[in-house]
Amino acid sequence: MALDLRTFLADHGDAVWTLPAGLSRRYELTALQHALDARGEYPILFAPQTRGAGGEGAPIPVVTNLTASRVLVARALGIPDHRQTAEWYARRSAAGIEPRIVGRSQAPVQQVVLTGADADLARIPALTQHELEPGPYLTAAHATTWDPDTGIDNTAIQRCWLRGPRRMSWFPYPTSHNAHNLRKFWGRGEACPVAFWIGHHPAVLMGTQAKLRYPQSHWHAAGGVLGEPLALVPSITHGERVLVPADAEIVIEGFAPRDTVAADGPFGEYTAYLGPQTPAPVCDVTCITLRRDAIYHDYGSGLTDMLVPDNMAMEGRLYELVKAVAPSLRNVHVPAAGRRFHAWLQLAGPARGEARDALVAALAYRRTKWAVAVDEDIDIFSREAIDWALATRVQWSRDAIMIDDLSGSSLDPSLARGATTASKMGVDATLPPRPAPGTPRPVPPVATVPAEALARAGALRAAADPGAWPRE
Repeated sequence: MALDLRTFLADHGDAVWTLPAGLSRRYELTALQHALDARGEYPILFAPQTRGAGGEGAPIPVVTNLTASRVLVARALGIPDHRQTAEWYARRSAAGIEPRIVGRSQAPVQQVVLTGADADLARIPALTQHELEPGPYLTAAHATTWDPDTGIDNTAIQRCWLRGPRRMSWFPYPTSHNAHNLRKFWGRGEACPVAFWIGHHPAVLMGTQAKLRYPQSHWHAAGGVLGEPLALVPSITHGERVLVPADAEIVIEGFAPRDTVAADGPFGEYTAYLGPQTPAPVCDVTCITLRRDAIYHDYGSGLTDMLVPDNMAMEGRLYELVKAVAPSLRNVHVPAAGRRFHAWLQLAGPARGEARDALVAALAYRRTKWAVAVDEDIDIFSREAIDWALATRVQWSRDAIMIDDLSGSSLDPSLARGATTASKMGVDATLPPRPAPGTPRPVPPVATVPAEALARAGALRAAADPGAWPRE
């Protein structure tokens, strides 16, 4: 059986909360995600029946919070420990597995084909997530285009505001590969063909977020992360020029007409701020295909649900970049609390200067704004451990690196208006190297207790009587 969204939900039913019928698609589902985020709870949320702003129902159920838990995403990838995904992801996405092409009869996503007036975006139960957003957005739609010069495809998650029955705005980040493809088609005087697929196994969602060079297809990387060839089917409108995952839930096909843009936003970005209104291309819908029992997948924008999969993919990319210059690298963590701007690097016995090499390599990645290098004894998944290393192993004048005018994310709300580059900082929080092999490092030893005493601690704790204060 092919791995898809529903096999994942069946395999992880213990993590799924089925919600009562009648939840509003305007704010209510997202409000629940905010409340759960604040409590550190990350169940998958399944809403079998929702209602729109006017009270209208929808036959398509909604699933969200699908990837809010690192533990659950790691389980979906077949990794026992979510703290060991960086090297695994870098290796599997690079090795890849070639996709396989199937016909329409083998593509559940084309069981229902809607064209003309039937291809109505109102069928899609998209959410309006935050105040001041202009309307419902597709937040988990993977826009798929191709480079007209080479024929190589690209797929990426990019938001779409549903503006009317058959038109939506589509915001490809200006430096994204889809934006390059769009500009090439427009430069030829042509509309840009595009298809948006929604809903699949988290391993496919993770694989298609691999950070690749341009032009390079994501299907190969997705197969590597999935562990099997990804089944693809030619789209109805574009044929073999735009392939889509055969086991997806919903596909929206269309064209972005040449030089046509409209105001889009404000929209809640991964920074947890509302991004400003911006001009964006529009897409005119030609066809919608879906499963007979389709499920609509939504990402909670700016919430852990959206941060976890891309941050884990970013860990893999940083591992690949840093390992090339710092062989002592053991692990990378991009914490959700730092959005996509912070990266913690764990090194094991780095040579003199190697920690700085690692920091510079990490800061060269566009999104990274602050990187910290620590030793192998520091748990990079513990903010308390990172803070301890920063507090006790750093002299700022010696260990901090500041680099100006590097490429950065235009979504960084701290950038000055009109700025096109960012200021970044790296901190070497590793201990000084040993004077000679086998000698101790020139720092005080860490305060510890004997192993046998630590082994007895559990029994002592169990024997303690909480609240029993001796009285005469």
